Amino acid sequence: MTRWGILATGHIAGRFVEDLGLLPDAEVVAVGSRSLPSAQAFADRYGIPRAYGTWKELAADGDVDVVYVATPHSAHHLATMICLDAGRAVLCEKPFTLDLATTTELIEAARARDLFLMEAMWMRCNPTILRVLELIADGAIGEVTTVRADFGLAGPFPPEHRLRARELGGGALLDLGVYPVSLAYLLLGRPDQVRAWAKIGPEGVDENTGIVLGYESGAVATLTCGLVGGTPTTASVTGTLGRIELPSPFFRPGGFTLLRAGAEAEAVVTEQTGGGYQYEAAEVQRCLRAGLRESPLVPHAATLDVMSLLDTVRAQIGVSYT
Repeated sequence: MTRWGILATGHIAGRFVEDLGLLPDAEVVAVGSRSLPSAQAFADRYGIPRAYGTWKELAADGDVDVVYVATPHSAHHLATMICLDAGRAVLCEKPFTLDLATTTELIEAARARDLFLMEAMWMRCNPTILRVLELIADGAIGEVTTVRADFGLAGPFPPEHRLRARELGGGALLDLGVYPVSLAYLLLGRPDQVRAWAKIGPEGVDENTGIVLGYESGAVATLTCGLVGGTPTTASVTGTLGRIELPSPFFRPGGFTLLRAGAEAEAVVTEQTGGGYQYEAAEVQRCLRAGLRESPLVPHAATLDVMSLLDTVRAQIGVSYT
């Protein structure tokens, strides 16, 4: 049995706890917040035995095997470091931190302490996405030449909303754009060229962003994210012999369409349960049982590379959190 601690009490934390209930070998034993009433209310709602009013108290709980950090991403670095300092393994929500420097600090800290650490990029653990990768590896669509993906929300969001608040790492790129960028990286690796443009809002964060990634192979990824309009939130992967279409939401699809050259379209349905968070939790538990310090599905190198790409895009569009 893997004993989980939950750090933060927002919507995503609740969804994660609900999906943990689908894993017979998972147990939530504690929750921590900056507010004891908030932690207690969360504990009462989900039947969690212990509630703490500080992150340090949660991290100090010796019955906790791994902590799920679900704060806004501006607090990921501090919360995760507190847990690592206390000797806890950590699954930290995406984006891992606000920049490459602080992401590197956390990974180096985990390695120095010989602790497991993983970014909660649930898309990389999703069974549909894993099936797509298998098909591509088997040559189903030939060599990948183009990736297209979008993630845009309609809003409107008030200035104090976390998506617009600069002090919380707001903007479309880190919260939404991390998915298209991660998909392109998963399929094509590190690009050789990065070009980005964005409309910057009055709060100093990006409202609507476009990214083009270019590769020496000739492959291209065209990616968009935004806070000013609801986009399809779909993705397509084109190769020399066919195409794969991922429906909305492309980062948690229930299936996809495979279009091979000269053949009828194939609808591929994958069997999934719950909200999709249980797959990343199951991967964490598998790694802990195996004594691993990082996941082969969400390796540290991928987290570092994607954060480096996000840093490059932010520099080009003029968004800074310092």
